[in-house]
Amino acid sequence: MTDVCLTFDFDATSLWVTTLRQTTATPLSRGDFGARVGVPRLLDLLARKSVMATFFTPAHTAVSHPEVVRRIRDAGHEIALHGDAHETPVGLPAGQEAALLDRQIARLRSVLGAGYRPMGYRSPAWDLSEETIGLLQDRGLIYDSSMMADDVRPYLAPLAQTADADSYRRGADSRLVELPVAWELDDFPHFAFLNKPMYAGLRNPDEVLAFWCGEFDFAHGVNGVLVLTMHPQIIGRGPRLIMLDRLIDHMTAAGARFDTCAGLAARWRDRLLPSSSSRDA
Repeated sequence: MTDVCLTFDFDATSLWVTTLRQTTATPLSRGDFGARVGVPRLLDLLARKSVMATFFTPAHTAVSHPEVVRRIRDAGHEIALHGDAHETPVGLPAGQEAALLDRQIARLRSVLGAGYRPMGYRSPAWDLSEETIGLLQDRGLIYDSSMMADDVRPYLAPLAQTADADSYRRGADSRLVELPVAWELDDFPHFAFLNKPMYAGLRNPDEVLAFWCGEFDFAHGVNGVLVLTMHPQIIGRGPRLIMLDRLIDHMTAAGARFDTCAGLAARWRDRLLPSSSSRDA
């Protein structure tokens, strides 16, 4: 059986404010589309298909759109960490990165309630500092979804990776499950258009549907996993949502099992760390 995680990076305006540094009306409206139009459409589709998903949500999004984030939670979907304001952890001093992790958790709890416990993290930059995995592990998270050392198999995230012109050194395994991502399985490079800097996506949804069906078919053939990364402000447009509907049907017909990242990571954690349940008890 092929496990599929549909994941949505609910960046809203944080992407434009922090990463792209565009704060005028039109770029901000693109982020607002994700909250006003994209998420409600996605929640309706997921409910109709009886599919649970994971929404990686910056704290900036949660405090800006609390009612939308609570609607995601109330529909039973997972809300995972995605930065405080969609910042990169790369280059941050360990103390500052730790403080940002604690701040984003606290701000999400201010919206979702004191009982909110994040299980996973995805770097807004799809890149990590040497300290990130250790910081996540110290805070009780069970997975990360930012790296690419496999395509169809989760693995234990290394605590650190270093390289220079002479060698590459992979750190010791952490106890976090890595749910691998890929640019090929992200809607942003396929569809996004930016004029500052110039970045042209705008592919036909039928092309991307064929591409993603092929990725699923390969994973299915080897009993692997597929982690799709999408953004409400991108995938939420009408024809692309129809494409996602058709993709879900294709995967369902093949017998795919849809799960949240937390659910998938918990099963793989038991497999990769057989004694994890007893140690965590």
